[in-house]
Amino acid sequence: DGGFLLEWATRHPEKNFLGVERLLGRIRKLDKKGSRANLTNLRLLRFEARYLLQYLLPAAAFEAVHIYFPDPWPKDKHARHRLIDEKFPELARRILAPNGSVHLRTDDPEYFVQMQKSFAPAKDFSSTETPKELAVLTTEFERQWNEEGKPTLRVSYHSIS
Repeated sequence: DGGFLLEWATRHPEKNFLGVERLLGRIRKLDKKGSRANLTNLRLLRFEARYLLQYLLPAAAFEAVHIYFPDPWPKDKHARHRLIDEKFPELARRILAPNGSVHLRTDDPEYFVQMQKSFAPAKDFSSTETPKELAVLTTEFERQWNEEGKPTLRVSYHSIS
């Protein structure tokens, strides 16, 4: 929904933010909200995140990557479409500046396990506690799932290279 991104960009006007979303309607909605809030530090792209990470974003250019509630593709035959897989840590490492971080959230326990397994062999990342200032900011999806009794599963990783 972009609520987290808008709030984080508002709290940190000295930093630039890039929001990536595949769905045009969500991008338009977020663009309107960002414009109304006069956020000059926010840029938005309608793109497939994996392709963007792999081919288009510059190396070592980002302090952090936040991926909150990505599509879990719950059916086994669709699981290959998940963004967070065994290749993801390398994609993230490429675009992260030294000492960068990755922050992940999901409500899907199976996907959460996969996220953790994906980072387990990545020697240039260490698991770390999600900073409190991030943990208290929730997304619309997160609030919706929490109201339905689904807990938020979150994990953060710090680049040690």
